[in-house]
Amino acid sequence: MPQAAVPPETLEVPPCPDLTGGFMGRETPLFELHRSLGARLIDFGGWSLPLHYASQIEEHHAVRRSAGVFDVSHMGIVDVRGPDARVLLETLLANDVGKLRSAGQALYSCMLNESGGVVDDLIVYFVGTEHGYRMVVNGATRSGDLAWIRRHAAGRRIEILERTDLALLAVQGPLARERVASLLAHGAAGVADTADAPPTASATATTGATDGGELALSLEPFHARSIGRWFVARTGYTGEDGFEVMMPAAEAEEAWRRLNALGVASCGLGARDTLRLEAGLNLYGHDMDQSTHPYESGLGWTVALEPRDRRFVGRTALEAVAAAGSPRKLVGLVLDDRGVLRAHQKVSIPEEGPGRGANAGGHAGVGAHAGEGIVTSGTFSPTLQRSIALARVPAATAAHVQVEIRGRALNARVVKPPFVRHGRPLIS
Repeated sequence: MPQAAVPPETLEVPPCPDLTGGFMGRETPLFELHRSLGARLIDFGGWSLPLHYASQIEEHHAVRRSAGVFDVSHMGIVDVRGPDARVLLETLLANDVGKLRSAGQALYSCMLNESGGVVDDLIVYFVGTEHGYRMVVNGATRSGDLAWIRRHAAGRRIEILERTDLALLAVQGPLARERVASLLAHGAAGVADTADAPPTASATATTGATDGGELALSLEPFHARSIGRWFVARTGYTGEDGFEVMMPAAEAEEAWRRLNALGVASCGLGARDTLRLEAGLNLYGHDMDQSTHPYESGLGWTVALEPRDRRFVGRTALEAVAAAGSPRKLVGLVLDDRGVLRAHQKVSIPEEGPGRGANAGGHAGVGAHAGEGIVTSGTFSPTLQRSIALARVPAATAAHVQVEIRGRALNARVVKPPFVRHGRPLIS
């Protein structure tokens, strides 16, 4: 039976140092804005970022129902330019940048080590032959990623430029695109000033758009273009529509405040995590890392083994896994009993059937099991009012498992993520 609702305080992310009273890490261009808005600041991968501003649950619902804005300027923006840019990315990425045939297209991919482990997951944008590519990498891994990229770029005709001059705002929700378009239609980004914009800015002839707002609204999913001084991408990490907007750091605070004035809620990492987990999206360092490969991380769809002559880093290891079959897989879980799923909890796979009744007292360690797995990410879903998780389990895992929570084996169903998409529950 469905679990009863869990009190809101159980939605807190695992404890992190509270930096509201003092800063211990790196700051984004919006650090002082977050303080002025009363955000609870935490250390996240060496960065001081807002966990929430008021109610984490209300921020979550704002994104599902209207629009919210997140500061994700800790993420690394890296421009890769030069005659050998494409060759480099064909070598570095498990997905094939050859799929990017027109300026503005975007591609999600993993960057692997030689054993097939995930160095990072990222988005790469093709901004035209003259300007090359733009990559957005995770904040906690950006230094290591840059070193990895530069190592493989050595001796090639390539310029690697980390864009520390830019801020990155994610505006997400069913009304997000409309709100960003409103800013652009009223002079944000200096839309008339396009002298330095990549070719993606000159889309008026093909879209019929006459201002920045119309240009933004004409973007297809997983496409981007420069609009004035802003680089606007129709991408996100919440399971909702919206934009991720790269802009000069000096313009970020005004853009944020103008979005607030349009009814866009300020949102922190807490809501971002519950939203992305409802959407079934991986978090680097939890659901995959350098010790796990894409096939056991729900990311096999990002691996392009064709064309066969593309020798990307980690290919040999992945070919062996693909031929033999991965012994583990990443699945979604929905908890049927009362409790909250969290990372690192042990998952037991019954020998046959759901195993219900094998341990009437609900205590872990009772009953026969065919194998074990582990919860990689878990939370209480504000949208579903259920506890949900991603878990890495044996490949033979079927429809039911048990999760050890505080010494008790609680029943959970195996489902295929996402749990929620565009505000609509996808599981019963």
